[in-house]
Amino acid sequence: MLLFLLPQADYDPTESSVPWQALHDAGIEVRFATPKGLPAYADARLVEIGFGPLNSLLMTRKEDLQHYAAMTADERFKSPMAYAEVDPKQFEGLVIPGGHAKGMRSLLESEHARRIVRHFFDAQKPVAAVCHGVLLLARTLDADNVLSVLHGRKVTALLANTMELPAWWVTAPWLGRYYRTYPQTVQAEVTAALASAHDFLSGPRFAQRDSTENPQRGFIVRDGNLLTARWPGDCHRFAAELVSMVRQAHGVQPPRRADWTVGMH
Repeated sequence: MLLFLLPQADYDPTESSVPWQALHDAGIEVRFATPKGLPAYADARLVEIGFGPLNSLLMTRKEDLQHYAAMTADERFKSPMAYAEVDPKQFEGLVIPGGHAKGMRSLLESEHARRIVRHFFDAQKPVAAVCHGVLLLARTLDADNVLSVLHGRKVTALLANTMELPAWWVTAPWLGRYYRTYPQTVQAEVTAALASAHDFLSGPRFAQRDSTENPQRGFIVRDGNLLTARWPGDCHRFAAELVSMVRQAHGVQPPRRADWTVGMH
């Protein structure tokens, strides 16, 4: 059984529901946890409000919205646990989607969420995070309370110069700081938590959105039991690798080599 950590609101519908759908289709049970144990819904702008003439660039794809509708109709989604109630020992893996609107802070700034993350790293269980979700990992300190649990790992996350900042620049005239969750970019904060700046992998210079038909367009980084991706456009590749990682933890597939692998072919 895997645990999905969701904020009280404003997460990305693609980054949550595409992995959920892949796990559901694979017969892998999922439970949800939110700050107060109440159902949490994705960023309304990404689900229904949209971005006007920028919809083709920024809006959630129709296929992924169908996955989101299926996820929110699931009984497990409607009855989440509160972070404080979670016993992470009951779960074999952890999934953390991203999002950039202010509701994400209820996840990214939660000490209960960091407690949960720390268990999965200490127990060497599968952990998968995408976009701003990687920030929670960066902010979680190891058992000695000194270094981030990401120290010494290879990761990726939302890119500053080709993703986060351009989205902010183009929407700021009417949405203000909607695309800036924090003054510091995700890439800058995650990189600062690593052993070396070279451990942050950006992927191809020009990102392509993946899909069910073309998951290979996505970019992922897998370092042992840790899986990270950059944005919604990586999530079909991310979801497929997550299912593979969970099955390997079950011994269904041969284990991957211990060193890190980059997923873009």
